[in-house]
Amino acid sequence: MDRQEHLLDITCQEVWRELTNYMESDVTAELREQIAQHLSMCAHCRAVYDGSRNVVQLLGNGKTFEMPSGFSRRLYDRLQAELRSVQPARLS
Repeated sequence: MDRQEHLLDITCQEVWRELTNYMESDVTAELREQIAQHLSMCAHCRAVYDGSRNVVQLLGNGKTFEMPSGFSRRLYDRLQAELRSVQPARLS
């Protein structure tokens, strides 16, 4: 396996699971490089990362607002549905 293939050997779900650690620079250098490479090539994960980063910035500046009832559940369900639709494509 060459270096490029190794960098891409990370799934969307693994990226999502490590996003907070990635944003806080609390991952190994190898994992940081894998995630950065994945984000550069996966528009969906990049959007999730950008959204998460924006939430962290909003919460950090004290200008918070209340999310509509059920928002977190709907977001989670939608991410899970998206993940299920992406996984079969990654297997081929």
